[in-house]
Amino acid sequence: MRFFSYFLLLLGSSAFGQILDPIDWSNKMSEEDVSAGSEIDLVFTATIEKDWYLYSSDFDPELGPMVTEFSFEQNDSYELVGGIEPQNPKKKYDELWEGEYTYFKGTGTFIQKVKILKDQYSIKGIYTYQVCSDVDGKCIPFEEEFVFSNQKMAPIESTISSADPVKPNQQSSLWQLAIISFLAGVAAVLMPCVYPLIPVTVSIFLKQSKTKAEGLKKALAYGVSIMLMFSFIGFAVSLIWGFSSLNALSTNWIFNLVIFSLLVLFALSFFGLFELTLPPSLVNRVDRMADRGGYLGIFFMAGTLVVVSFSCTVPIVGTAIITLTEGDVIRGTLSMFFFSLAFAIPFTAFAFFPSWLKSMPKSGGWLNTIKVVLGFLELALALKFLSVADLAYHWGILDREVFLAFWIVIFALLGFYLLGKILLPHDSPLERISVGRLMSALLVFSFVVYLIPGLFGAPLKALAGFLPPTTTHDFDITKIVRDHQGSSFIAKESLCEAPRYADKLHWPHGLQGYFDYDQALACAKEQNKPVFIDFTGHGCVNCREMEQRVWIEPQILQRLNDNFVLLALYVDDKTKLPESEWHRSTYDDRLKKTIGKKNADFQITRFNNNAQPFYIIMDPQGKLLMEPKAYDLNVSNFASFLDQGVQNFQNKTFLSSN
Repeated sequence: MRFFSYFLLLLGSSAFGQILDPIDWSNKMSEEDVSAGSEIDLVFTATIEKDWYLYSSDFDPELGPMVTEFSFEQNDSYELVGGIEPQNPKKKYDELWEGEYTYFKGTGTFIQKVKILKDQYSIKGIYTYQVCSDVDGKCIPFEEEFVFSNQKMAPIESTISSADPVKPNQQSSLWQLAIISFLAGVAAVLMPCVYPLIPVTVSIFLKQSKTKAEGLKKALAYGVSIMLMFSFIGFAVSLIWGFSSLNALSTNWIFNLVIFSLLVLFALSFFGLFELTLPPSLVNRVDRMADRGGYLGIFFMAGTLVVVSFSCTVPIVGTAIITLTEGDVIRGTLSMFFFSLAFAIPFTAFAFFPSWLKSMPKSGGWLNTIKVVLGFLELALALKFLSVADLAYHWGILDREVFLAFWIVIFALLGFYLLGKILLPHDSPLERISVGRLMSALLVFSFVVYLIPGLFGAPLKALAGFLPPTTTHDFDITKIVRDHQGSSFIAKESLCEAPRYADKLHWPHGLQGYFDYDQALACAKEQNKPVFIDFTGHGCVNCREMEQRVWIEPQILQRLNDNFVLLALYVDDKTKLPESEWHRSTYDDRLKKTIGKKNADFQITRFNNNAQPFYIIMDPQGKLLMEPKAYDLNVSNFASFLDQGVQNFQNKTFLSSN
């Protein structure tokens, strides 16, 4: 039925876009046969298409994004037991909202416990939610019905369409995990406690084997044993952390301070202040078991390598698990699999081709240099975890400029270290600087120069997701200039009349406009200007990104300010309309009672589109002047869109689809 409605709409409306539905719900009861007095779980499962994510239900709705909400119609056949419980959503801090939200990718599950009071029961309600795209910036709010019933003429399963098989998480994220984990394994191989063991280990295989084939088999078994051990470590650690609800701890101040402290500890170890070691008794025990011979001996020989290299590899392994697994057992196991793959390849490859040993760079001070460089990177990463706790709890100890000051100092010291101006324990004096060190220092100092303007409010867009938000900056020159520019924008009295809902809704950057369609068109007629419509939402991350990265540019602000009557239509605002303004949708035959539902229905029925952000330019009579525009961070493209709209208005050029 839902598909049929979409089909009719496509036939009867202009093809300005398409109705997107990147999510399917399947709902079930934990028990099929229930009777009065039973307590059961209602399980709501959302299958989310690749490149989309669903906001969860367990974060502060005042933050901005639209939380998933479940509303139940109460009757005497059941009662709710507790509230809705999302199952292990991911967490993320977003600088645009200046807070943390929870979300699902691939699949999301919510559980509501209910008590059945009568043998004949009926449980009905609606869920409202929002999904957003990682790729093209679209955000879409939805409202759906659900029904669980054993009464006649009512289906037991939900009226929502059945879900497809659960889709996996984004492949891109798994590829990123694989690449980063593999590179971490390469870094571990280049540690001073691992690299020199490669030729020693290979020679043991060759001497203990009677034939070349036997040596190759033992080398392969050795590599597989290493991979099994590290993969088990990843599985075990992420399993334990998963049971401890790592996602729920991701902004907990104790958790983040512990991780911060561990990373600082790892960095100090890499700097040479101390070595992290396992108890000698454990090392000796594993070493004795490696002497047994055969494939069991090879397995424990690999175990000896793992425990002996503990002091060098544990900071890298620990950092990889902390930053990549997200408390997920599969991700944790895969992370260590790819780590161990890179770790095992050199031992196996050199055993297969022993002549390569002659071309291996000799051990030396360069190994310790790699170790120290990783120490600097660990120290920089540690600040991110401290920042998360600081932002979540509003301590104000690591504001943006303080964070940047630490990073500038850390990377400047790294640059001087690469130039040989700083020596740490285990470093050898440098008589000359190699080309590699010089080029590395050049890159590091270039990064430092890039960071410095951030102290004065530069946005540093390349690091936008990593740095604290600009709102924590005490001395922001960009904001001062923007606020000064704001004084030249449209004054309130230049509007035709006071905008409706202006006490609840606002335009960014000092712009002035309307939030009601009829008001905006009436003013456009009076001022003889085209209307710029912004279909937006409180929970639309990409709408805020457009405002902060495109609209903020002076040439865009000036065009919006001077050439248009502005109209923002929020599709997720829950302000209730006067009953006289309620209307029944021709799209889904539902009564629209709020500002958001009215605007969302207008976008769908008039423009055949349900995604935000979505921009329209029309004349005062409501005729479209050009094709609508969606999310696009190219400032020139957006400026051209505005200019073409004005030109078409002046030339009375309209779309043929009007």
